[in-house]
Amino acid sequence: MPRDFPRTRRVGEQLQRELAALIRDEINDPRLGMVSVSAVEVSRDLSHAKVFISTLGEPEAAEASVQVLQGAAGYLRRLLGQRMTLRSVPQLHFNRDYSIEQGARLSSLIDSAVRGDHADNGDSEPDN
Repeated sequence: MPRDFPRTRRVGEQLQRELAALIRDEINDPRLGMVSVSAVEVSRDLSHAKVFISTLGEPEAAEASVQVLQGAAGYLRRLLGQRMTLRSVPQLHFNRDYSIEQGARLSSLIDSAVRGDHADNGDSEPDN
């Protein structure tokens, strides 16, 4: 894994805050669902930024939201240039964040394993 530089981390955090506000306030596309910007990874030379978004709802709606944001990347980049004091604003690449879905799936697997373990032992109620 590449070394995390404080400047790239700070720029990524600021991009995350600004993008969340811009998406909420400026993008009025009906295909865009409930989107949250979960993380932003900025390249070392600050020329590219991977923006990870998570959405509520079906996977098809999430993919549509990614497509909408990818189409609006130039517009969002221009607005970021007006809001941030950077020499050059990174190119935005939107990706879907699967970590919430994977966490929920793992949690349900753990819960079912615990229920199965308690059923094998003859317990009537699992302990919390």
